[in-house]
Amino acid sequence: MDYRRIPHSNLDVSELCLGTMTWGEQNTQPDAFTQLDYAIDQGINFIDAAEMYPVPPKAETQGATERILGNYLKKTGKRDKLIIATKVSASGGKNDYIRTNMALDWRNIHEAVDASLERLQIETIDLYQVHWPDRNSNFFGKLSYQQIDDSETLTPIIDTLEALGSLVKEGKIKYIGVSNETPWGLMKYLQLAEKHNLPRVISVQNPYNLLNRSFEVGMAEICHREELPLLAYSPLAFGALSGKYLNDQWPENARLTLFKRFSRYTDNQIALDATQAYVELAQEFKLSPAQMSLAFVNSRKFVASNIIGATNIEQLKENIDSINVSISSELMLRLNELSQMYRFPCP
Repeated sequence: MDYRRIPHSNLDVSELCLGTMTWGEQNTQPDAFTQLDYAIDQGINFIDAAEMYPVPPKAETQGATERILGNYLKKTGKRDKLIIATKVSASGGKNDYIRTNMALDWRNIHEAVDASLERLQIETIDLYQVHWPDRNSNFFGKLSYQQIDDSETLTPIIDTLEALGSLVKEGKIKYIGVSNETPWGLMKYLQLAEKHNLPRVISVQNPYNLLNRSFEVGMAEICHREELPLLAYSPLAFGALSGKYLNDQWPENARLTLFKRFSRYTDNQIALDATQAYVELAQEFKLSPAQMSLAFVNSRKFVASNIIGATNIEQLKENIDSINVSISSELMLRLNELSQMYRFPCP
């Protein structure tokens, strides 16, 4: 396992990060403990959660993921060996069961941090991330930005930064990050932090995989020139890049079988054709399609850590073994040829 320093921090994160959003829904606490034990034994030191988890989000399970992680930390005493990241929810959707008026303002952010710390049973969160923008923008697969002039309500980013900055001063969080952000939003965070001497965003957590390389268009240059790396989520496109949903297969208990709402990587023919092509390419090079897809993300210079998830230990083992797969120059050429043939099949 390689470790990568996130610039402007003292965090050395493992190249793979263990995602947790199935814990409390598809996975029980014993399942999660087994995943954590194995991942840590393999060298993973970075765990990513969110106050909204597990998914699909609902009032009955909200916070269960952090609570499970907190129980593990208390039981094992491994807190000091791990980098713990979590996220604050923003307004939008039907998530007012978390808090009323889900703005990214001082009150909401302070309440969210205190609740996460209590569930996690820790004193400080290493990386605290804004889960999605509190404004009209494109994220979670949305396309076709629509300008809203009169009816839009939002929390100014400066207000969000000031709230986060106060929590850094209090010692409740060490560093801040953003998630599901756009180039405009990321640069605005950086500009305001510099202008007002507020904490600098050190990472961005956005989707990135062979079916969705849109991050490379505008965001990758920011990562490079501003020394602000990507924490890549959904590297297997909700499992689609494993090939298990091809030919109208719906494996029992698989995420997309259970939750049709997460269908953006399987609901159009171009995506299915692209997936078939990537699976066949992996087979040609005698690689697991899942491991090839993960190894591609691992190889990107702008990626600090690749967030993997699993619903069973066999999947987790295969995903972690991707660190032993190298993308040869010939394979990278073929991958890029396919990306030109299937240009951004999914948002």
